[in-house]
Amino acid sequence: MEIKVFKFGGASVNSADGYRNVLRILKKYRDTPLMVVVSAMGKTTNALELVLKHFRANDPIGLIESFDAIYEAHFSVITELFPDKNHVVYGEAESLFDQLRGYIRKGHLYDKAHRTYDFEYDQIVSYGELFSSCILNNYLNSKGITCRLLDARELIITDDTYRDARVNWEKSGELIKASVLQYFEGPASSSVVLTQGFIGSEPSGNSTTLGREGSDFTAAILAYILKSQDVTIWKDVSGVLNADPKWFKNPKKLPVISYREAIELAYYGASVIHPKTIRPLENAGIKLYVKSFKNPGAAGTVIKNIDRWNISFPIYIRKQNQVLISISPRDFSFIVEENLSQIFTVLARYRAKTNVMQNSAISFSICLERNDEVLYDLIEELSQNYEIRYNSNVDLFTVRHYTPAAISRLSRGRTVLLEQKTRNTVHLVVK
Repeated sequence: MEIKVFKFGGASVNSADGYRNVLRILKKYRDTPLMVVVSAMGKTTNALELVLKHFRANDPIGLIESFDAIYEAHFSVITELFPDKNHVVYGEAESLFDQLRGYIRKGHLYDKAHRTYDFEYDQIVSYGELFSSCILNNYLNSKGITCRLLDARELIITDDTYRDARVNWEKSGELIKASVLQYFEGPASSSVVLTQGFIGSEPSGNSTTLGREGSDFTAAILAYILKSQDVTIWKDVSGVLNADPKWFKNPKKLPVISYREAIELAYYGASVIHPKTIRPLENAGIKLYVKSFKNPGAAGTVIKNIDRWNISFPIYIRKQNQVLISISPRDFSFIVEENLSQIFTVLARYRAKTNVMQNSAISFSICLERNDEVLYDLIEELSQNYEIRYNSNVDLFTVRHYTPAAISRLSRGRTVLLEQKTRNTVHLVVK
């Protein structure tokens, strides 16, 4: 029995019409066992991060307003999809919001400094997927598709590296096989098993997350363990493009790319694919399809093993909200291995993600994701031993298979703070 794995991102369930469209797509696969992974609705993850911000800052007014905005957005969709106010979905969704509300209220009873930002992040932000899966499960069942909802926190077991948890493959494999296969192989078999992307749990029972946009990785984990032949990620774009259409006019679709190229693109920040997704798929030879939920009949992009592939145009990746930090010894001595060891120890302590690094004789520069929760503490600690200069709110452009024209296109009208070239890739940090 082959089980297909589908993943629907937040854009595909950002409205009542989005849920209806998911239903239309799944109806085309009625005779196929489907393992479906769903992300949080629309921009709910961002909205929950705002809840977390007010929670950590002890800002009750901001906390209530941000919480209520999420509540109203979800119940607006529920009201449109379920006119019958007695439907069970109302009680289930209310219960989830009550759980989150209770967690926030209990937070006033302890000193939040004793619980890390990363821990609190996973306990609060993980509710986004719980909300969306509750709605989708009830909607599919109400429309005649037999669906079983499984809690991903009971399937994906991780360590306690909050916000970037590492999967316990052996334990997760046992749980996934035991829980999922019984529904497809049992006498009252389901056509769809549904679970949440992005989230898992550590052995103590606390929620964990797999990294931002980690729902893709959840789909890859499930496909690997269930021995699926392919995974389909349903997006709001036609496939993998050579640039983000939000900032690049007329991007070109890549009909097929290799696992290796996909890993490179994901590592450098391409938003279509989560960085951890490709490795388990490549190891098992599982094809990854990226298709448009707006045009489900179109071919999309397939990522698979390719012996030879020539790319005829550059691929552009943009990462915004970056910080460029330059680190120099106070006595103008050379940057040597001892210095680098000290610097990387500090970076590791703050879990700072380095996107580009470059050194000269007396300076070492790094481009990081801006995270105000740790940025200034990180800079302060580095300043104890080094002279520090930094630029905030810079952009990092990465161009795979670059040309002189591609570099000129990105640098025109901008101040280039750092440029780095390899055989196939160029990085530009610009202001």
